Amino acid sequence: MKIPDENHPITIDRAPGTVRVIFEGHGIADSHDVIVLREANYPPVYYFSRDDVEMAFLRRTEKVTHCPYKGDASYFTIYRDGQIIENAVWSYEEPYAAVSAIAGRVAFYPEHVEFQRDGHSPVETETMDVDAVVRHTDSGSGASQAERWPSNVDMPDPDKVERDLDPPYKGAGAI
Repeated sequence: MKIPDENHPITIDRAPGTVRVIFEGHGIADSHDVIVLREANYPPVYYFSRDDVEMAFLRRTEKVTHCPYKGDASYFTIYRDGQIIENAVWSYEEPYAAVSAIAGRVAFYPEHVEFQRDGHSPVETETMDVDAVVRHTDSGSGASQAERWPSNVDMPDPDKVERDLDPPYKGAGAI
């Protein structure tokens, strides 16, 4: 067993709002009680209470893996509308004390499901960086709360005007 530290940090927070899991167009989990585990440089993982997951569509498999920071994970296969995705869901039944908040909760591999946060489409959810947006909004003082974002385009050269640019295909001969 390893303990999370500054070289391998693990943080656990509550996800704000509601998080839904969509599998093949169907909701398979929907909860306002979601835990987000952030571990080292890995993407964040959403852990759902089983009460908020359609467990009737999940079947436990024999697969078990071991994480030195979290303990032993058991796996589930999703069975829904003729689709079968083996070992697409996992759970730490008895995790180590440092991550005890995830005990008995289930997590989904993001390559098999889509996540929605607060009713936003999966694409909108993936592109949201709420912290970045909040930092760049008006705090009420009339100014941004952070440095301005860098420009994503170069400014035009004031010494060049459009007529100075070479026309396309110049010297290419007849078209």
